[in-house]
This record gives sequence, C-alpha cells and structure tokens, in this order.
Amino acid sequence: MSSPRDVVLGRIRAALKDVPPTEQPKDVYIDRAYLHVDDGDVHKRLELFIDRVRDYKAKVKVVRPEALAAAIVESCAARSVKRLVVPADLPDGWAPPGVELVREPGLTNEQLDQSDGVLTACALGIAQTGTIVLDSGPGQGRRAITLVPDYHLCVIRQDQVVGLVPEAVVKLEAAAAEPSRPITFISGPSATSDIELNRVEGVHGPRTLEVIVVTELDVV
Repeated sequence: MSSPRDVVLGRIRAALKDVPPTEQPKDVYIDRAYLHVDDGDVHKRLELFIDRVRDYKAKVKVVRPEALAAAIVESCAARSVKRLVVPADLPDGWAPPGVELVREPGLTNEQLDQSDGVLTACALGIAQTGTIVLDSGPGQGRRAITLVPDYHLCVIRQDQVVGLVPEAVVKLEAAAAEPSRPITFISGPSATSDIELNRVEGVHGPRTLEVIVVTELDVV
C-alpha cells in the first residue's frame, strides 16, 4: 500500500514529466507586470492596515512611542495575565511590572501552554492584506512561542508596515534564506472551519490576537 507521501510525490512527478531535465526556473517566463511598491500616502497605508487587521477580528490599539509601555501593561491587566512568555531579547521597557516573565530559550510546550499569553515584536505588516509577519528576528523568538499560548500581544511600528505583498516578500528574502528562521504570516486570530463549515477558533494558534501599533501619526 502506498503511503500518502508516495501518492503526493507520485502526482508531482507525473505533473512534471514533460519538463526537460535541463530546464531551470529562470528559463520560464513569468509575467511580473503587477504593482510591486505602494508609494502612496503613509497615513492612508497605516489606516488601511489597521482597518484590515480589525476586520480579521483582532484587537488593535494605536499608541505613541512614549505610551507603549503603559499600553502593554493595560493589555495584560485587561486579560489578568500573570505568566507571560517573552523572547530572550525582549526590547527594553516592554516587560510589564507585576507579571511573571517566562523567558526563552528552552521553554517546553507544557510551559508555553500553561502561560497566559505571549508578547513579541514582528518583522513587518502588510496593509494590503492586514497581515502581520514574524520571521524569528529581533524581539520575536522562535515560531512555537507564538503558536501555543492562547493570547498573542504583538507590537508593530509604523515604519514596519508596507503596502503590498511583493514589498513584504523582498524584505523577507534574508530570513527565507535561513532554514532556522521560519516565516509566519498571521491574518487575525487562528480560525478554521470544520467539514460542516462551522468556524472553529484556536486550532492552529492563539484564539486572541491583539496588536499594538506604535506611531506618531493621528490614526485611530
């Protein structure tokens, strides 16, 4: 009996059987005459990002840089967070007082599961899709710490928000070249639908996503 892996690989080989052995990806023309960069108004781009993140049922809080620490404290207090997972390189000033920090590296899945949430930075945000991207870069930690806890509090700066997906792909090239830096695209809280199309939340990640947008612009 063939395994599912054998079946999948067999179908791939069948689909590629007419490809000459010497052909390389660059030999095939791909029309890339689409918009690569959003050079529009920064204010409108940030508003679009916030609107779309909220549309995914994520909570969004907009703060000035000097108010970030207080915003983190407020968010943790609102959920009665007592044990908070954080990456080893959590930025200075982000640790909320009175909350036990469960700091990477080396946390087990049980430790992550027993926490009240996780606080991280991110790599970038995409206004076009309302997506937040993590690439295991500074302030983010490894992928598991943002998948196991049921609450993810994520901080993003205004200058990390790009307009379009192609811009994001270019910025993520360095991380994509490193196998140790998996890239995670987050569009709202974890949700999926079962066979009867009933929405189920929290299957593949946190049921609650809260985003703090740090900006000097007047957006709400």
